[in-house]
Amino acid sequence: MAAAGLRRSVRGAACRQLLLTLVIFSLAGEACKKVILNVPSKLEADKIIGRVNLEECLRSADLIQSSDPDFRVLSDGSVYTARAVVLSDEKRSFTIRLSDKRKQTQKEVTVLLEHQKKVLKTRHTRETVLRRAKRRWAPIPCSMQENSLGPFPLFLQQVESDAAQNYTVFYSISGRGVDQEPLNLFYIERDTGNLFCTQPVDREEYDVFDLIAYASTADGYSADLPLPLPIRVEDENDNHPVFTEAIYNFEVSESSRLGTTVGVVCATDRDEPDTMHTRLKYSILQQTPRSPGLFSVHPSTGVITTVSHYLDREVVDKYSLIMKVQDMDGQFFGLIGTSTCIITVTDSNDNAPTFRQSAYEAFVEENAFNVEILRIPVEDKDLINTANWRVNFTILKGNENGHFKISTDKETNEGVLCVVKPLNYEENHQVNLEIGVNNEAPFTRDIPRVTALNRALVTVHVRDLDEGPECTPAAQYVRIKENLAVGSKINGYKAYDPETRNGNGLRYKKLHDPKGWITIDEISGSIITSKILDREVETPKNELYNITVLAIDKDNRSCTGTLAVDIEDINDNPPEILQEYVVICKPKMGYTDILAVDPDEPVHGAPFYFSLPNTSPEISRLWSLTKVNDTAARLSYQKNAGFQEYTIPITVKDRAGQAATKLLRVNLCECTHPAQCRVTSRSAGVVLGKWAILAILLGIALLFSVLLTLVCGVLGATKGKRFPEDLAQQNLIISNTEAPGDDRVCSANGFMTQTANNSSQGFCGTVGSGMKNGGQETIEMMKGGNQTLESCRGAGHHHTLDSCRGGHTEVDNCRYTYSEWHSFTQPRLGEESIRGHTG
Repeated sequence: MAAAGLRRSVRGAACRQLLLTLVIFSLAGEACKKVILNVPSKLEADKIIGRVNLEECLRSADLIQSSDPDFRVLSDGSVYTARAVVLSDEKRSFTIRLSDKRKQTQKEVTVLLEHQKKVLKTRHTRETVLRRAKRRWAPIPCSMQENSLGPFPLFLQQVESDAAQNYTVFYSISGRGVDQEPLNLFYIERDTGNLFCTQPVDREEYDVFDLIAYASTADGYSADLPLPLPIRVEDENDNHPVFTEAIYNFEVSESSRLGTTVGVVCATDRDEPDTMHTRLKYSILQQTPRSPGLFSVHPSTGVITTVSHYLDREVVDKYSLIMKVQDMDGQFFGLIGTSTCIITVTDSNDNAPTFRQSAYEAFVEENAFNVEILRIPVEDKDLINTANWRVNFTILKGNENGHFKISTDKETNEGVLCVVKPLNYEENHQVNLEIGVNNEAPFTRDIPRVTALNRALVTVHVRDLDEGPECTPAAQYVRIKENLAVGSKINGYKAYDPETRNGNGLRYKKLHDPKGWITIDEISGSIITSKILDREVETPKNELYNITVLAIDKDNRSCTGTLAVDIEDINDNPPEILQEYVVICKPKMGYTDILAVDPDEPVHGAPFYFSLPNTSPEISRLWSLTKVNDTAARLSYQKNAGFQEYTIPITVKDRAGQAATKLLRVNLCECTHPAQCRVTSRSAGVVLGKWAILAILLGIALLFSVLLTLVCGVLGATKGKRFPEDLAQQNLIISNTEAPGDDRVCSANGFMTQTANNSSQGFCGTVGSGMKNGGQETIEMMKGGNQTLESCRGAGHHHTLDSCRGGHTEVDNCRYTYSEWHSFTQPRLGEESIRGHTG
């Protein structure tokens, strides 16, 4: 039953809507009579309540007036409230006065405002309204056209509750458009449930309004559950499609192939998506320049491509396209948007550089260099100051000797031809060059890199000059044997006159001669030796002896040359032994190597032949000489050779027979390193005078008397007792002499006594006599510094006191047992005895 009541309500609303439409059409037909507007009892200020068709009443009206100040009328017939109005009666009317001042015409339209006032039935408080909890109001589908022309308020539908059949029910709504922004767009009549819209709606701003309808009795009892009322705004094609950019800028290369993509244009439409209102179609309205048509656009994607091969930047470098986009899939009634597309044609190297003429001439003076002789212009239609325009020049032929160089002037793009190596008129009067040109960038089309248009012939004429003499070649060579006789004449430097190709009339002077060995003939240029040439004097040897020569012609013009003299070596120098004095440490060193050099050239030098010439029998018996290599020999000694300095003559001969003999001093020394024998060698040749010998003997006698006095005093004091502690620390003296001059005399404190020749203080090695002490026989020996007894031995029979020089002696560190002393001295005593017999 409730469902039937709902259907009746819907049918009733539809009938009322139809009746209202008929009334409006009827009123439109009866212009200037009466217009009825259904309005609610409460009207807000500045709200449209309807629209009156004024044009049918008086189209030319230029003055519109309302008789009621609560309402104002616009030129299109819209009626608005000037302030909030409450209609106390069911009807209220006012007049709209239309005036045409030019025609002196006036008409009036009566507007009747009506609202229904329902007789309310009051529900008793104890009476309950029948309401089904399991059922809600059925939502009534409702929509409205965006941008509707009215009249407003525009009736949308009627909402009715089943409870309204038995009780007085009041209706209300809420939601966006009522109590939410936009406020007061919809309202519902409290008594009838009629739903109205007060003004046009833009779908792009609000596409649907979700309202909630409520029904309640007079005492506030909810007759039904809230009913959702969705109101959908139907789209109207009221928005033009718009391109994303007002001006598009694209670039395309002039060498692009057919179908190359230039760019993409894009447009948007605010109307409802996925409808004909937003189905867009792109096209090109206009191209500037107009012909030929070079571009096309895909109607759906907006991709612009090339459709012709005739892009040529040198003809047209920029195109302007007027792009059109239309909705409704491009149908004639669709809305249109436009944009501008600027397409710039970029340069490609599709034009080869060409010479302005095929042949050129240039002139240059002989002997000139690093001079510019010609500028060659070229033409290129490609974009200026790019790699497609800049050129490189090449000398294809005629520059085999490297006299010319061509470069590019970066500012003018000209070829600059220069002479970089002097030309000689006598050799060639003119030179023919072939010049080629091409761009820095490679060509984009199938054009040969070198054609008849990018080749040019250049004829260079060489101008003759009256030149001075020429020193050619700058360095001339001559060979002279060393030791050549003074006054010898040799061919010298030769210059010539380039005009006559001979040296007649030239004079020569010597500018530089390092050693002053030669003079030069002024007329012929020949050289004459003024001194003996010695190849070995030059440093470094084997290099050329350079003489600077000046050649002068009759006009005092000159040139300078070098005469390189190769001094030919002769065998005028024997080989020479490098060493003067050598030390051989016996027995550690069994030999020494003798080196020789020869200042002559190798052909007169090694291998050398070393030999011992006729010498004394002793030298021949003790020393021998063997070959080591081409420049060295080994000098060896026999085992029985004594410690002394030997003077050994050694002869060395080169391969050509030049020989020389040198007396080599060889010090055979008992040492571990040759440096230890340097001091001995310096003093070994000293010969003592008679006064020196007398002083030495007196010193020795004095020393013995002092020692004897000390020993006697000690023996007398002790009387059989043991030695005092301090005396036990002293050292006794032993003299083991094998031959005169071998005595070593040392003081008790370890220092040598002063001798007549002022020998320096030192320790020579002292030995105390055997003593019985505690049943053990000991001998004490003093040492000085780092010396031992062996270090005090001389060479042969040439000992002096100076050869026993030592350092400071620490007495406490100089004790040796008798067995140590015996083992040390016995072998050496045997050697001394043998040496004494052999000597």
